Amino acid sequence: MKITENLADTAVLAELGRRVAHRRVEAGLTQDALARESGVSKRTVERLEAGNSVQLTSLVRVLRMLGLLGKLEALLPPAVPGPMELLERGRARRRVRHGTGRGRARDSGRGEWTWGDDT
Repeated sequence: MKITENLADTAVLAELGRRVAHRRVEAGLTQDALARESGVSKRTVERLEAGNSVQLTSLVRVLRMLGLLGKLEALLPPAVPGPMELLERGRARRRVRHGTGRGRARDSGRGEWTWGDDT
């Protein structure tokens, strides 16, 4: 199954679990051996392969043991400022400003917010 934006969280977790299980079997490891070598419990490996939620550190340990940790680089590459941003600012952005209106929640059409004691 292809992981796409419209899949439910449970479907994504189930697919990730199937893929981890497949890689484990390809590596010739039992769940117990993978757990031991990863430094997690066997129950954690079982939960991961069943598509249940596990701690992120446990996932990282399992992926490292299976030789897949480097693949996360493609998933979340380091942020690189665009050329225009570097020209305009001289450096990369470190935070979001709310003064420009970009990135703010859309105005609900109720006008400017007040404390309520002005009426």
